[in-house]
Amino acid sequence: MSVHIHPSAIVSPEAELGDNVTIGPFCIVAPKAKIGAGTTLLAYVSIHDYVTIGENCKICEYTAIGGEPQDHGYKGEVSYVRIGNNNLIRENVTINRATGEGNETVVGNDCFIMDGVHFAHNVHVGDFVTVANKVGLSGFVQVGSHTVFGGIAGVHQFVRIGDYCMIGGLFRVVKDVPHYTLASGEPLRLTGLNKVGLERAGIDEEKRRAITRFYRGLYSKERSFSEAFTEAQSRKAEYIPEIQRIIEFYEGTKRGVTFWGI
Repeated sequence: MSVHIHPSAIVSPEAELGDNVTIGPFCIVAPKAKIGAGTTLLAYVSIHDYVTIGENCKICEYTAIGGEPQDHGYKGEVSYVRIGNNNLIRENVTINRATGEGNETVVGNDCFIMDGVHFAHNVHVGDFVTVANKVGLSGFVQVGSHTVFGGIAGVHQFVRIGDYCMIGGLFRVVKDVPHYTLASGEPLRLTGLNKVGLERAGIDEEKRRAITRFYRGLYSKERSFSEAFTEAQSRKAEYIPEIQRIIEFYEGTKRGVTFWGI
């Protein structure tokens, strides 16, 4: 096994390092850390205990992964951070362990996490997610796959954000954001369908139009949202799978869902 460790790095002999791992200057890798093959840590990166990092990731300067959760409820229990493959994590990122014995903070595969981002305890992020500079995800936030965050956005704890969403920069997210939507404004509103993201995903125009009609029907001025959603639930089996997923997303909300703003 070929592992490249800079002489100034402090790497526990108990840490598990895959083939072709590179540890740069002044990095610290704790005993219970696991780093997958082909992953590179640049300078001054700290990987704490109970962190598993997948293959072919690049983690940039001054990033700290696996620190104890910033949560009054944390009492020293063993918890984890699990990061998938092919992730680019830029400078000054912090990703904390979970609160609760055996729980995880999770980042999927092929994500791009930019400078100064913070993922708090128990955050779960899907695959192919792009998170721009200085975004903060509070505890227990869930993010689907292929979603994009503009810079300096902040997400309230326990909020869920669906697949193929785009969150505008500088805005705060205090309610769930359902699949396939754009969200911006103060207070935050759904402003349309993420057409570019859906096109790139290969979702054809007919399906995109069906999804748009569904959302506009939910938020029609002709009747209340409650009436429209109850009808949608009763007709759930008639819809395409993408719309069925939207209905299920609404059914699972605890904080409420961001409303359509146009």
